[in-house]
This record gives sequence, C-alpha cells and structure tokens, in this order.
Amino acid sequence: MFKAKSGFVASAALACALFVLPAMADSQARIVRLSDVQGAVSIDKNTGSGFERAFLNLPITQGAKLQTGDTGRAEIEFEDGSTFLLGPNTKVDFSKLSLTDSGKRVSVVNVRAGLAYVNWIGKSGDDMTANFARESTELTSPADVRLETSPSASKFAVFKGDVEVTSPDGKVNVEKKKMAVFDDNDGKYKIAKIEELPLDNWNKESNEYHNQYARVNRADVSPYGYGYSDLNYYGTYFNVPGYGMMWQPYFTGVGWDPFMDGAWSFYPGMGYMFVSAYPWGWMPYRYGSWAFIPAYGWMWQPGYWNGYAMTPRYAATTATTFRAPVAPTGTTRTVVVGRGGPTSSVLASNTFHVTRGSAGLGVPRGSFDNLKSLNHEVAKSGAVTVRPMPPFASTNTGRSMMATGPYGGRGEMGGERGGAARGEGMHEMSAPVAHSSAPSSGGSHH
Repeated sequence: MFKAKSGFVASAALACALFVLPAMADSQARIVRLSDVQGAVSIDKNTGSGFERAFLNLPITQGAKLQTGDTGRAEIEFEDGSTFLLGPNTKVDFSKLSLTDSGKRVSVVNVRAGLAYVNWIGKSGDDMTANFARESTELTSPADVRLETSPSASKFAVFKGDVEVTSPDGKVNVEKKKMAVFDDNDGKYKIAKIEELPLDNWNKESNEYHNQYARVNRADVSPYGYGYSDLNYYGTYFNVPGYGMMWQPYFTGVGWDPFMDGAWSFYPGMGYMFVSAYPWGWMPYRYGSWAFIPAYGWMWQPGYWNGYAMTPRYAATTATTFRAPVAPTGTTRTVVVGRGGPTSSVLASNTFHVTRGSAGLGVPRGSFDNLKSLNHEVAKSGAVTVRPMPPFASTNTGRSMMATGPYGGRGEMGGERGGAARGEGMHEMSAPVAHSSAPSSGGSHH
C-alpha cells in the first residue's frame, strides 16, 4: 500500500487485491497495446459493428483486426516491448494472443495485405508467428524483419537475426541483410540482397526510440516492458517523502487529473475499458494506482502487476475538481471523455503550444531531446511555443535531433509568465522500485 500520511484505507486495498489476483491467475487471455497511430487506421474489435476509427492506446485482443489507409501507419507493442509496425494499406488480424500454462506468451499475427515490420525482442521465451501470403515465420529469438505481400509475390527481409521461413516449397533460412522473394504462383523463391524501402527509416526510428528510452529508469521489477519507453520520455520518477517511488508526467498542473481526457472503448466479453488520450497513457492505466498528493498533484505508483485494470485504480482523494472514471452503460459505442485526444502522432503544424496542464497531450514522441528542460520552462512560464524537430515515428527521411535550443527543438520559443514549480521535498530518482498500490476505486479485468 501507499505509505501515505493520511486518507488511504488499508481494508479497501486488501479487498481489491483479493479481487484481482485469483481471477488473473486463471486467465489465459492477453491484451497488447496500439502504441502509435498515424493517419487513417481502423480496428474491428469483434463487437459486430465492423471497423471503426482506431486511436492511441487502444487495447488489442485476440481476434481483433487492424487496417491502415493510404497514409495510415500503426505500431502495436507487446508485453516485452516487442513491436509490430503496419505501413499504409496494410491489413492484419491477431488470430492468437494467448498464455500457456507455463506462462509462455504465444502470438499469431496474419498479414493479409501490405507491408509490416516486426522487431521481436525474444528475451522472455515468448513465441511470435507471423503469417503472410502462403509463407510464415516463427520468431523465438531476437529479430528485426520486414514482411511484404502482393497478389503475385511476397517478400521477407531480415535486418537483424537469422530467421527461418516456411513456404509451400519447404523451409528457407534467411540470413541478416538478406531478402527472400517468393513467387506465390509456383511456390519458388530466390535469395537476394535487401531492397531498401522508404519506410525502413520509420522502422529504424521506432526501434531507436524504444531502445533509447526503455532502458532509462526502467523498473526491472515489472514483468512488462510495453509502455516504459513513453513513461521515460514523457515523465520521470520521484521518491516522494511518505509515499515512496512514484511517477509523474511532465506539464501537469493543479487542475489536471489523469482521467480527464480519453475514451471508453467496448470489448465483447470484457465490457468497457478506459483508454487514455495521453501518449504515455498505457502502463499507468493498466497497472499500479494513481493518487493525488497534496503539494505534488496526481502521481502514479507502480504495482498490481498481476491485475490488468479495465478501469484505472486510484486512491481516495481530496482533489475538488476530480471526477471519478465511471464506465458507460446501455451502449457499446465508444464514448469520448473530455478532449478525447489526437488520433495521430504526426504534427499538424510546424509550431504548437505546450501548456501547463496538458500532460504531454499532442506532443509527438521523440520530437524533443529534453522534455525535462521544457517542462521546467512550462512550469515557470505557464506556456511555451515551440518548433520541434521531426519525431522518431513520423518521418521517412531519417531523424536529425540537433539540440539547437535548450529543448532539442529548433526555431522560436516564447513563454507566458506565471505558474508554480513542483513542491519541495520531491527527489528525482534514476529508477523506480516495487511498491504495492493504493486502494482502488476502479474495477479490473483479469
């Protein structure tokens, strides 16, 4: 539990823990994350309503289908931090997202059309099978690959690893920096040097972003890796006196709470899940617990790793502006909360405002080298106008992150005076530690 000075009820935390743990232990279901959305992306969640608009942080469940439009792209993040990237005009379905009795995660993704990249970390013993056209590959060790399908041929390129592909003509070993081209008419294939594509840079930049930020402040006590890159980029951990290790996003303010922007999304057999609009909004809404701490504001404490939350957990609060997250009833349609959130991480213009209370909403990942410094200026000035560099995930031409200003952005920067800095006594730390969470006021799915 929180080591709070007052206001937290131990019996509520115990009741929540008893409710969460046994149910999770019996579940073989898995839920992964839609971690980046650019342009037109649609999802079919098996609600019977067909495809609907997809948005950042949507849970992906077994049987779900994703498709991108002419300019659409998407990234799916798995529990260990592995990623599956979809290029434009790509269709995939997640035919299996399961957990074996031994704890091994098994994923089967079918690429029905288009272009996809798989960066498989492969360090936890998990198993990924990617089917494309008449071919398939099973990834059990670290690999970075590209899959292409077309009516007449399919291509499989290996950027990292030594990967085996199963085709109608037998098993084919594809080495690093090589590409297999399969003729889907006669089943024959040839091995060639990798043919570079414009979207290869996007895949590389996505990998760079996760590699750079996943290892900073990483909570190794957590069994999960998805979402950590965004936590480390968009916020930081603090050792709060009387509470222990907690995380807080940059650009928060007195009136901000973590449930004011997002949506409720319905899933058959599970009901509604709260989906945060914030670019870092995965881990703090699925695990752990939020608490409003006087003089500090809302902060998230890691924990509850055995209980996947449908409705985010939070402790009793004295915040006067707070509205508790309550799932809708009587409908299966997506219900937007507050401002909702941007549907794309691509910048709409070459300048924008970062304001206190935005909590990073609308800031594309990787667009600044130093959000911490920018956060300090926003806390002091109230708002800052910035001209960012291209983010990791939204450029095809390579990423040049020159820090020509104090924030890693380029061009103009202006501010509005006013505002307050963080409370005294808070100490930033290099890595979080394990703590149990606060009493929950929200339900969980297991």
